[in-house]
Amino acid sequence: MWPPDQEPDPDPDPAPARAGRSPPGAGVSGLRALLPARAYLCSLKGRLLLAESGLSFITFVCYVASSASAFLAAPLLEFLLALYFLFADAMQLNDKWQGLCWPMMDFLRCVTAALIYFAISITAVAKYSDGASKAAGVFGFFATIVFAIDFYLIFNDVAKFLKQGDSADENTADKAEEENSDSDSD
Repeated sequence: MWPPDQEPDPDPDPAPARAGRSPPGAGVSGLRALLPARAYLCSLKGRLLLAESGLSFITFVCYVASSASAFLAAPLLEFLLALYFLFADAMQLNDKWQGLCWPMMDFLRCVTAALIYFAISITAVAKYSDGASKAAGVFGFFATIVFAIDFYLIFNDVAKFLKQGDSADENTADKAEEENSDSDSD
């Protein structure tokens, strides 16, 4: 994908920098700051969001070229939402904006996207006979699978988190009961 992050080599000849010219790689650092980190894009969540946005864009283009153009709003919206969550997760906006419940928003986005893609893909394949509609339906089925995998993984993470919270609450409740029973027996 991107070139690997490397340490910049020290400039052996500092004369060009003194002459008022910028070093050859100076503009890359400013633009690279807008891109998600390579480590995040190689993670499972990053790959899923890249796949969601890519499949949504391909599906959108197929619907634009087909006679089933009434369905093009859903892939466009899902493409934009997937890009938003990709950059929000990569730039760690969930840590900066604590008032929003990011896992629940991501879960609801994935569930609704999977259901909508499944419904419009079935309709596009069954009702329309042109090739672009069939291609949009097939890419929509692939997008349904990717969104379903994503909401399954989010659900498992949230369930593990809630189980850890419940076990901590049970331990404190058990300790409180033991302390109350010891104080009553005196």
